[in-house]
Amino acid sequence: MARIAVFKAEIDDSPDVLRWLDRMLIRLCQKFADYRKEDPASFRLTDNFSIYPQFMFHLRRSQFLQVFNNSPDETAFYRHILDEEDVNNSLIMIQPTLMSYTFDVPPQPVLLDSVSIKPDVILLLDTFFHILIFHGETVAQWRKAGYQDQEGYENFKELLEAPVADAQDLLGDRFPIPRYIVCDQGGSQARFLLSKLNPSTTHMSTSMYGSSQAAGAGQAIFTDDVSLQVFMEHLKRLAVGAQTN
Repeated sequence: MARIAVFKAEIDDSPDVLRWLDRMLIRLCQKFADYRKEDPASFRLTDNFSIYPQFMFHLRRSQFLQVFNNSPDETAFYRHILDEEDVNNSLIMIQPTLMSYTFDVPPQPVLLDSVSIKPDVILLLDTFFHILIFHGETVAQWRKAGYQDQEGYENFKELLEAPVADAQDLLGDRFPIPRYIVCDQGGSQARFLLSKLNPSTTHMSTSMYGSSQAAGAGQAIFTDDVSLQVFMEHLKRLAVGAQTN
């Protein structure tokens, strides 16, 4: 589907391609999902198709179909690589992988979501084209204070080194070589991570503009894009034939 969409994007306007992609997704859900007509709450996809809609959500937001902020050469390069690579690498391009590093638990994959950003966590993002290490606010402050070089903070030093080692493994096995980025929460380079995350927490999530997020709620992303949750709600309504407001 991604390759067909990219091919159509070479001929048609981006909004037309997105509408075509939406129609194909709705038709698939109507054919393969279990539901009662006009009852979105009854909508269920089988295990084989359960994560397909979220891949389409990320494909719609990807650099393959959204050309804003990319030069024509960059867009052509991204689309060419998608057409050339195998399925595993293509899936990473569409929905990047996100690993979390913290003191409490071993490194583990986490949701590609704004709620995964926490002050005491380091994140490793692999978009195939970028390898990014993101330090949460607290971790960044400790690093700048030099705690990793002080006696008694060996565990913090190991925490900083773990994602770097994993990133080097990815860089060594990847061609073309990805861009390597190390950034902190609130820094300018953090935009590479924020642009890929599902914006489940935005500046509209709080009752007052600029008010602080609840503990553990993740970072607010300033965007007008709909979240995956809203996307799925509308998909369910359209698939079962319910009225949409």
